[in-house]
Amino acid sequence: MTTDYSDKRTQYSPSNKWGSIWITGASSGIGEACAYLFATEGAKLILTATREKQLEKVRDKCMELGAEKCEILPCDLSEIDKLDAVADKALSFFGKIDVLFLNAGISQRAKTIDTDFSVDKKIMDVNFFAPVKIAKRLLPKMIANGGGTIAVTTSISGRFGFPLRSAYASSKFALYGFFETVHAEYYNDNIRVVMVCPGRVKTNISYNALEADGTKHAQMDDGQAGGISAEKAAKKIVKAIRKQKPEVLVGGKELLMVYIKRFLPGLSRTLVRKVKAT
Repeated sequence: MTTDYSDKRTQYSPSNKWGSIWITGASSGIGEACAYLFATEGAKLILTATREKQLEKVRDKCMELGAEKCEILPCDLSEIDKLDAVADKALSFFGKIDVLFLNAGISQRAKTIDTDFSVDKKIMDVNFFAPVKIAKRLLPKMIANGGGTIAVTTSISGRFGFPLRSAYASSKFALYGFFETVHAEYYNDNIRVVMVCPGRVKTNISYNALEADGTKHAQMDDGQAGGISAEKAAKKIVKAIRKQKPEVLVGGKELLMVYIKRFLPGLSRTLVRKVKAT
């Protein structure tokens, strides 16, 4: 179903303009849906993903929806050594970045012992080390410009371990540790961090998840198929970024597990062991 964003301008009316926003993982799913909402508010956008042709389509729609400017910056986030140059290129478009939305990521569908270490490494590179590398490159400039907001897409799998997700969960746990530390260290420099914690959102993340040997899972999981739409998730995420909320949970009834883990950790471990993961 195609969503019409043309009437969303009055629905999101920030007290001040967004300025420039860089979104990774912007070619589909949550990143794409958020880009369209930011566009309706006249933001200047930088869109990053591996698929250049799809980024071009998203850029064109963002301009139709009212983005002040929109640039694309295709890159493979697993190529860590190139990310300083990519971040510098992003800065060169508009001279500064007011909101950095580190949304790109890949998931996993394999047991721990079965998973080749190269798969563990790729997941950690894309999900953790790439956001770290980009943030460390941009933070000095953001601070010099008076501050900024860093939004980071984690997962409820970053709140508790989950079968078939050992590397994925590890990467998401690590994001919490790193970026909550950034928030504490640079709060007085007007740096704010928003941890975006999705549960089940109907995107291609399960389709693109990696099997034990690194091949794509290539199917939509039942849980993912029954999740909330990316458009619904985006509304909640954009609102949280505007308000600079430390964390926003996005999803349906599966989010209850976050609270069970917090208040009844023994029960949460029992429930997770019984999950028939796919």
